[in-house]
Amino acid sequence: MARIDDQTLTDLMGAAHAMADAAREAVLPYFRQANLGADNKAEATGKGDFDPVTEGDRAAERAMRAVLARLRPEDAIIGEEYGETRGTSGLSWVLDPIDGTRGFLSGTPTWGVLIAVSDQAGPLLGVIDQPYIGERFWGAKGAAWCKGPRGEGAIRTRKARPLGEAIVFTTFPEVGTADEGAAFHAVAEKCRLVRYGMDCYAYALVAAGQIDLVIEAGLSNYDVQAPIALIEAAGGVVTDWQGGPAHEGGRILAAANAEIHSEALALLKRCP
Repeated sequence: MARIDDQTLTDLMGAAHAMADAAREAVLPYFRQANLGADNKAEATGKGDFDPVTEGDRAAERAMRAVLARLRPEDAIIGEEYGETRGTSGLSWVLDPIDGTRGFLSGTPTWGVLIAVSDQAGPLLGVIDQPYIGERFWGAKGAAWCKGPRGEGAIRTRKARPLGEAIVFTTFPEVGTADEGAAFHAVAEKCRLVRYGMDCYAYALVAAGQIDLVIEAGLSNYDVQAPIALIEAAGGVVTDWQGGPAHEGGRILAAANAEIHSEALALLKRCP
């Protein structure tokens, strides 16, 4: 947690907020527009049947990259839409301009802008911003905050409680492969409440102390690095399904605390 000094963290957080502000301004004109089209990236990648990208995605990432060019030109960038830009500082900005493009296309306010800063060991700070409702979550070095319609304040994850009392989220009911889906449902059937489809907003709810678990599979680094930094700063735990580092993506278990993480992990570890 002490891999960067306080002044560097202050500078990085200032840049992250400037990027989130710029992304808000760039993306909102596209949201809930009847004629908004989408290209299907799956046609080129072969990953899934429909992997949409809109001009809103591209505009938001361009806006964030413009801020970095001005404030942090020495840092590397890994972005979902425009790929990797090399840097010299040892720090990388990991950007998902719209996490939840399917939700964006559908008009639901559960998508978000993801911003993380990482070094070789993983993410150092993270921001989840929901432009339409004006809600922003951010965290680093053991402290996390939220600013939204009800004001600004510190946030913490939920205290430990049994898995049988937990609320668990995932984005897609099928989760991933058949084996991964079975592993998720082995956890879900022991929880009190199961919900679907929130994309990055579910991770923000873990950080804010509203829910206990998010379990997903098949994610990329730009999907997870901001949520990891935010949840860990708020007191939670994020690993892969074997309990190892998750910042490169794949299978993700995000938990409000170590106790409920351990309960869920014991079931997920059985997945081949």
